[in-house]
Amino acid sequence: MSDLLRPLLILLAGLMGLAGVALAAAATHATGGALLGPASAMCLAHAPAIIALVAARDAVRTATAAGLVMAVGVALFAGDLAMRQFTGAHLFPMAAPIGGSTMIIGWIVAAAGGFFPARPR
Repeated sequence: MSDLLRPLLILLAGLMGLAGVALAAAATHATGGALLGPASAMCLAHAPAIIALVAARDAVRTATAAGLVMAVGVALFAGDLAMRQFTGAHLFPMAAPIGGSTMIIGWIVAAAGGFFPARPR
C-alpha cells in the first residue's frame, strides 16, 4: 500500500512547495496579507519533510502514515488561512486549529517510527 502512496505524497509535497512560494510572494505584495505568511511557512516547512519521509520509508515504518497526516494538516491549516485572507470566509469552523493539531499528530506519528524496527530489505 505504501508503494502506491509514494507518488501521491511526492505530488502533494511538490504542490505544497509551490503553494508555499506563491503564498510568500502574495504575502509580500498583498496589502494586509498577514495570514499568508504562516500559511506559506507551514507549506515550506512540511514539503521537504514529506519528501524526506518518502525517501526514508524503508527505515521509518511510520513514514507513509506520517506524511499523509502532515499533508492533510497542512492543507487544512494553510487552506483555511489563505481562504480567510482572500475571501474572508473559513473552509469550515475550526479548520486552521484542526489542521495545526493534525500536523502535530503527523510529527508524533513520524517520531513513533523510532520505536519500530526498519523494514527488512
